[in-house]
Amino acid sequence: MRIGEKRRFRRDPLECIDTLRRRSGTEVFRLPHGGYCVADSDLAQSLLRSPAYNTGKSGFFDELLPTRHAQVEVGHAVRNFLRAGLPRYRAELTRAVTALPAAGRWPAAGDALVHRCLADLLLHPESAARTSGLTDQAMRGGVVFHAPRAWRRARAEFLRAGLLTALTEEVRHRRRHPAGEPPRDVLDALLGVCPPAEVTDRTLAGLHLMMYRAIVVPISASLAWSVLLGCLHHTADTPWPWPADQVVREALRHRPIPWLLGRTVPHAVELGGVAFRPGDLLSVSPYLMHHETGRWTDPYEFRPERWEEPGEHGSYVPFGAGPYICAGAAVAQTLLTESLTALTRDARLTVTGGDTRAVISEGNVPRPFMLHRTPRHGGSEHDREGR
Repeated sequence: MRIGEKRRFRRDPLECIDTLRRRSGTEVFRLPHGGYCVADSDLAQSLLRSPAYNTGKSGFFDELLPTRHAQVEVGHAVRNFLRAGLPRYRAELTRAVTALPAAGRWPAAGDALVHRCLADLLLHPESAARTSGLTDQAMRGGVVFHAPRAWRRARAEFLRAGLLTALTEEVRHRRRHPAGEPPRDVLDALLGVCPPAEVTDRTLAGLHLMMYRAIVVPISASLAWSVLLGCLHHTADTPWPWPADQVVREALRHRPIPWLLGRTVPHAVELGGVAFRPGDLLSVSPYLMHHETGRWTDPYEFRPERWEEPGEHGSYVPFGAGPYICAGAAVAQTLLTESLTALTRDARLTVTGGDTRAVISEGNVPRPFMLHRTPRHGGSEHDREGR
């Protein structure tokens, strides 16, 4: 990557790849950090859905599970558990939002809010004290959420090693003393579909930590984008004019957390004048698909109302598409909508320091901003419905 490209990418990574797409004028273009990305939405959809590019195990799980069937079972088990746990999440959300200070620094405050509301679903409070304590430290110490500074990332590795050891002991204990049905937390849900003969205690501990992060991080980042974009585009001292679910959908369109989805090329092929060899990685960008002129009306505008207007929708893939689509997509969207509804109910939200340029770490996350939440005493019915 050239120095100028590095600077442009750091300054605004999403605008950088959008500029590269427009300049290329071809079906695929080279990415600043190497490799290629699909520019055309039709070709991108084909890449995401074609059996030729979606065979074998999903790379999401690394080598933690032995087969694609096992991966699918894990995805469905976690999704079903979280869906059943929505009432618990909703109840904790009410308490957590009530306790929020008048002003908080986001996205860190949103990370803490989402984690607090999901914590008991991810790891039951009756788990070993050491495991619970290390899990809390991991949340604050850069294991769950990416640490921005090198010294914190180094410290996070020590925390991660200790947490994995504690989780391994927890898995071993639960396998010897099963709690029965229904599962109490995500770890129980994983134990139900990962027999010891196929998944070792240590591997299951790593799988739980991976799922823990995969649930909390995207939801908290998407909630932060929803809050930030909603506040920046409605500054009047009146309730937001959009339902919470429309704000969430539009935030997921405007700033999708996974900005690149990679697929391995299975055989030699030429696309857009580029010769690809078997094993090469060709990426699709949900951000580019969500901002394609001619397929979306005013694609660069944040317009939650587009979701009630016909003919406004192009390719929408915030959770991927095809065989490797996120199994928990619908549940994640519900958790996000519930969270935003609770934050906006009977309250006015404003931001200071908001910046719509993304930071790319392990996904697309907002830059820090201050959120001010002022209660509306005796809120209107419009507020009470979370609109």
